[in-house]
Amino acid sequence: MTDRRQFLMAAAGGVLHSRLAWAQSSNITIINAGTNVVAFSSSDGTILVDTGAPQSAAALKAALPMPVRTVLNTHYHLENTGSNEAFAQAGAKIIAHERTRQWMSTDYWVPGEDRFEKARPKAARPAEVFKTTGTLKAGAEQIDYGYLPLAHTNGDIYVFFRISNVLAVGDVASPVRDPALDYFTGGWIGGRVDAMDIVLKLANDQTRIVPGFGPVMTRAEFKAERDMMEEVRARLWKQVREGEGPKEMLEGGVLNKLPRTWKDPYKFLYDAAKGMWAHHSKLDPNVV
Repeated sequence: MTDRRQFLMAAAGGVLHSRLAWAQSSNITIINAGTNVVAFSSSDGTILVDTGAPQSAAALKAALPMPVRTVLNTHYHLENTGSNEAFAQAGAKIIAHERTRQWMSTDYWVPGEDRFEKARPKAARPAEVFKTTGTLKAGAEQIDYGYLPLAHTNGDIYVFFRISNVLAVGDVASPVRDPALDYFTGGWIGGRVDAMDIVLKLANDQTRIVPGFGPVMTRAEFKAERDMMEEVRARLWKQVREGEGPKEMLEGGVLNKLPRTWKDPYKFLYDAAKGMWAHHSKLDPNVV
């Protein structure tokens, strides 16, 4: 609760940073730069998980004690990768899943906003990509990263600082914002639950899980969110199978009596339904 209160109070002030007093390593800092940025500092330089919003680049650089040598992007969204170009031009290598680079390298249509998003500049795109897992060393720290298929986008990854026991998961966790399902890139609620199970297998009771936005979570808090998402998935499966759309589901109370409320429940249900029909082969057998 203290983590949550401190985050919400501080987030209104723009870029901020707080050292993780509970981490086994004192070298990890969480920086709010429009989204959570995880910074690990060692004698080799700084490693970042995500780079925040575009307008945060200068303040983010000023908050870091050492130059950035590596950036890992959890997915392609601008609020997570907005300062990529600034760090790449200063010599950082950017690593991400191959599908994240694909989305950053092409113009694409954003259905919910009825507009095109232009491809990102070449310097902002990942220079190194992977398909399943990877690892790197920084001082005594081992940093493992891996694919979380179709959880929020189709290019989500986790980044696990194993010695420090800190696990960054981007927007696969949503403690304070509506869980977002980027259906047009492949993200869907079934993939989200599966990806959250992967995270739970990596974590233990002492692991601190860093979402893309919001306060740091314990494994128990993350599991509670996962269990809620599984309950939502089961409810929506039934309603989608019966042919209901998001308006009918919302009016029918499909999101009632859950341990959280949605700021925009219609959008969530619309995106969830779109994603489910993209995976119609996984629906129950009585779908016609």
